[in-house]
Amino acid sequence: MRIHRLSTELANQIAAGEVVERPASVLKELLENSIDANARQIDIDIEDGGTRLIRVRDDGEGIHRDDLSLALSRHATSKITSFADLEKVVSLGFRGEALPSIASVSRLTSISRVEGGDTGWSIRADGTPASWELQPAAHPRGTTIEVRDLFFNTPARRKFLRTAKTEFSHLENMFNRIALGRLDVGFHLRHNQRDVQMLRPALQREEQERRLAAVLGNSFLENAIGIEAEGAGLTLSGWITLPTFSRSQADMQYFYVNGRFVRDKLVTHAIRQAYRDVLYQDRHPAYVLYLDIAPEMIDVNVHPTKHEVRFRESRLAHDFLYRTIRDALAELRPGGVAGLGQDAVPATARPSYDSPAQAPVVVGRSHTGPVPRQGAIALNVAEHVSAYRALHGAPGTAMPDTVVSVESMPLGAALAQLHGVYILAQNSAGLVLVDIHAAHERVTYERLKSSFDSGQVTVQPLLLPVTVHVSRQDAVAVTAHREMLARSGFEIECLGADTVAVRGVPAMLASGDMAALARDILADLAEHDRTTRVEDLTCDILAAAACHGSIRANRRMTLDEMNALLRAMEHTERSGQCNHGRPTWVQVDVRELDRLFLRGR
Repeated sequence: MRIHRLSTELANQIAAGEVVERPASVLKELLENSIDANARQIDIDIEDGGTRLIRVRDDGEGIHRDDLSLALSRHATSKITSFADLEKVVSLGFRGEALPSIASVSRLTSISRVEGGDTGWSIRADGTPASWELQPAAHPRGTTIEVRDLFFNTPARRKFLRTAKTEFSHLENMFNRIALGRLDVGFHLRHNQRDVQMLRPALQREEQERRLAAVLGNSFLENAIGIEAEGAGLTLSGWITLPTFSRSQADMQYFYVNGRFVRDKLVTHAIRQAYRDVLYQDRHPAYVLYLDIAPEMIDVNVHPTKHEVRFRESRLAHDFLYRTIRDALAELRPGGVAGLGQDAVPATARPSYDSPAQAPVVVGRSHTGPVPRQGAIALNVAEHVSAYRALHGAPGTAMPDTVVSVESMPLGAALAQLHGVYILAQNSAGLVLVDIHAAHERVTYERLKSSFDSGQVTVQPLLLPVTVHVSRQDAVAVTAHREMLARSGFEIECLGADTVAVRGVPAMLASGDMAALARDILADLAEHDRTTRVEDLTCDILAAAACHGSIRANRRMTLDEMNALLRAMEHTERSGQCNHGRPTWVQVDVRELDRLFLRGR
């Protein structure tokens, strides 16, 4: 078969397949263009799920009359001029493919007026350059792009579209991504002449939180933790949620790099690892996070939809995200600070559990999987009992004026034990209920981890080395990461291009499947430049030990023991959840109690 050149029309329609998958793809490109034009207000009108009409109007800088037709030409852009610009892209769009791709599969009208222009100008396209018409038109400063009859000339593509309701749900999801990515821009979304969302520009934190609630729901905001950190040329800000506010799907995860929404494996892995100790089974965390990094440190030109980025210092980025979020979650204890310390986070971004309005909220969810068995080992709280008595005086003695009331402490003073399972306590805000086993399990687990981390990993030499066949890429990782493997307690050496020998393993893991573990570790190192397999397995073992070593149900506790456990929780990281992600305590404030008994009515 002879080679021939594709027609311009057919080439454009084929290229459009990379950019325009469905109406939501069109909306993404148009909104990004408006933001790149420095718009401060963007209005969107949708009809029939976007198949009949997608209209985006902004108050941005506009397009010059002489550039309107050029804007519909492939590879024409105002955002980069040289290879140096491509190495440090700061705009959302830069390839010059969006408008020509959309115009090749729809009936498109663009109307625009620049600042100081006598009038606006419009251009219409109907699938081919021959249909372009340039005419004067009344229009304020800014641009309106109207896309009608999407895929009218490509019926094969149109038949893959879903119902108007389904397509609009995709449009709304895309709208949410953009609206959360640029909090300083106002948005108005209408569908079939009905208002769906009206979001004002959010510059102050209170306004930003209102937008979070409008887009993601009040429950997200009620469970959100403000976070802000800076280091190694990276800045992370935004909101993560309490582990108890988890999702069955990863559908409430918004991560932005320099304002660009991305779904990146490195990012997902780092955040997942940060939540590892506190997330319930196969649940997914929810978050809205913004990472700022020097543009030259990332490559955004790795995917046609620009949803992926490549970090030049991938390990640095991974560790920064992991440690920042892990440390913020570690402060989720009664009276703890949600964030990275008093100096790192503004006061408005540091929710504290000292007030009833910010106490953890228990979200109802079904329990799937086996209920952990509770061990019979006694509570080891002697040091806490002693400290409690020293602080508050011996029984029967008057409390000195300088001693702070127990009720002023986050979890207050124990009053009774309910059904052998819960501690009933009173603090300054009202009533506190504590799950004894869950709370002690977390306290025990954190102590075991601290003890383990304070010593070096004990290596168990294998009497007979385990030979493992791996890929060539994984074998290379043995040499490249020899030092990291040694620190983790592994003695592995290459025997050939695709064979390694395991000669030593961490003593705690010696009874496991060494071949499978070695393959997993090397695969992680080859793909992520790091591995947490050993840490994960070690934590699993310590968590099991903590579960079996925690107070069993129906064990009678004295008030001193109960108070000692409350004090231990207040000083233990992540004590808001047990090792399985269940909440350990809840607060019922006095106002809620008054409502229950109709007081004040």
